[in-house]
Amino acid sequence: MFLALGGLAVAGYVVLPTAARDAVYLAVGLAACVAIVVGVHVLRPVRRAPWWLMAAGQLSWIAGDVVYTWYESVLAVEPFPSPADVLYLAAYPLLAVAFALLIRGRRSGRDRDGLIDSAIFTVAVGLLSWVFLMRPTLLGEGVDVVERAIALAYPLGDILLLGVLLRLLAGPGARSPAFGMLAAACGLLVLADAAFAVLATTSSYGGGWVDLLWLGSYVLWGAAALHPSMRGLSLPSPDGTAPFTRRRLAALTVAILAAPATLAAQLLLGMALDGWAVVVGSTVLSVLVVVRMSGLLTRLQAQAGRLDELARTDALTGLPNRRSADAELARMRRVSALDGRPLVVAMLDLDRFKAFNDTYGHGAGDRLLTEAADAWRGALGSGPLLARYGGEEFVVAFTGLSLPDAVDALDRVRAVTPGGQTVSVGAALWDGVEDTAALTQRADVALYAAKRAGRDRVVAAEGAARTGAVLPTQADAATRPGTVPTG
Repeated sequence: MFLALGGLAVAGYVVLPTAARDAVYLAVGLAACVAIVVGVHVLRPVRRAPWWLMAAGQLSWIAGDVVYTWYESVLAVEPFPSPADVLYLAAYPLLAVAFALLIRGRRSGRDRDGLIDSAIFTVAVGLLSWVFLMRPTLLGEGVDVVERAIALAYPLGDILLLGVLLRLLAGPGARSPAFGMLAAACGLLVLADAAFAVLATTSSYGGGWVDLLWLGSYVLWGAAALHPSMRGLSLPSPDGTAPFTRRRLAALTVAILAAPATLAAQLLLGMALDGWAVVVGSTVLSVLVVVRMSGLLTRLQAQAGRLDELARTDALTGLPNRRSADAELARMRRVSALDGRPLVVAMLDLDRFKAFNDTYGHGAGDRLLTEAADAWRGALGSGPLLARYGGEEFVVAFTGLSLPDAVDALDRVRAVTPGGQTVSVGAALWDGVEDTAALTQRADVALYAAKRAGRDRVVAAEGAARTGAVLPTQADAATRPGTVPTG
C-alpha cells in the first residue's frame, strides 16, 4: 500500500502547480521517515540502530527541504549556501554510518574480496566525479571559498554514500525484498544528486524529472522499512564471501575501464586533459585489481589443495583412502627394495559388520568405523600406514618390522577395537619380487583364513616363508591368543 500510494504521489507530482508540488514533496519525505519509525516498532529488526540513523538522515533532508522552501516561497530568494545546505549535508554521514552498521551485521567474518570490489567501483566513480563535477567547480570563476567548499561537499557525500552502498552490494548476505528496495532507494538518491550537479554546472535547474528520482528514493526507503524481510536484513551470512559471478566480473571490467574512458571523453569533448587524475586513478585501480586477482589465485590454490586432499582422504574416518593407500604402498615397496628392509602388509576387516548395521543402524555403523579408525591409529602410532580400503576393510603397512613384530603390533590393534566388536586380520611379508597388488592379495587371502578360523585373530600368509621370513610357530600362536599362521 505504501508503494502504491507513493507511486501515485510521484506520478501526479509533475502535473501539480508549484505550491502543491512543494507540499507533496515534503509529505512524501515525511511519510518515508514515519514509515521507517513504524517499521522499527512493528517489525522489530535484529539491529535497530541502522534504521534509526536512516530515519535521522531522512528527517535531516526534510528539514533542509522545509528551510529551502521557506527561503524560496516566503522570502523569494534562493541563497547558496544557506542553513538548508547544512541540513542536507548532515544526512550523508548519518546514512553512511547506517549502511556501515548493516554491512557489519551481515558479515560472519572478514570479507576482504567484497571490500576490494567496492573500493574498485568507488575509485572509478570518484575519478569520474572529480573530472566532470568537482574539478570544474574548483576552477569556476566568481565563486568564493565557502561556496566552493559546499559545492564540493555534495559530490563527496555522494561518493561516501555510494561507497558504502557498493560495499553492501558486494558483500555476502541474503538479497531480500527489503535489501533490494533499500539499495534501489540509495541508488536513486545518488543518481538524482549526480544529475542535479551536472544540470547545475551546465544550466539552471528549476525542478522537474530529477525531483521524481528523489521522490522515488523516499518511497522505496519507506517501503523497505515496512517489508517483513527488513527484520533479518542485518543477520550475518553463513557464507564468508559473496560468489565471484560473471556479472560481478563484467561490472569490475567496466569500473577498470573508467580511467581510459575518462581520458577518451576529455579528448572527444575537447576538454582540458586532467592527466594526473587519470594517472592516479588508473594506478590505484591497477593495484586493487592485482590484489583482487592475487586473492582469487590464493583461494583457487587452497581449493585445489582441498580437492586433492578430499580425493585422497576417506571422508568418514579421515584416514587415507584406497587411492592414497595404493600410492603409498608402491612408494614403501620401492623404499624396501632399495634399503632391504622388510615390508609387511595387513588387511583388517571388522567382524559381522553387516549384522551390526542391521541391528543398530547405519549411523551406529559409521560411528563404529570412525571410533575403530581412531583407536587403531592410536595403537599403531605415526609410523605405519593405516588406510580405509573400502567398506569395513582397512589396510596396514609396516616397513622395518619383521613379520613376528608386525603380528605383535596387529595384535595390539585387534585388542583396542571399540564397541565390544572384533576384527579379523591377515598379514603378508613382501617376498622382494611381487608387486603391491599381489602382496595385498596374499594378505587378503590370509584375512579370509582368519574369518574361517573363527574371527578375532591375526593370520600370517604362508607365501612369505619362501624369502626366509620367520612365521609364527604353533607354540608362538599359543602365546598369542587369536594369532594363527596359515599353512
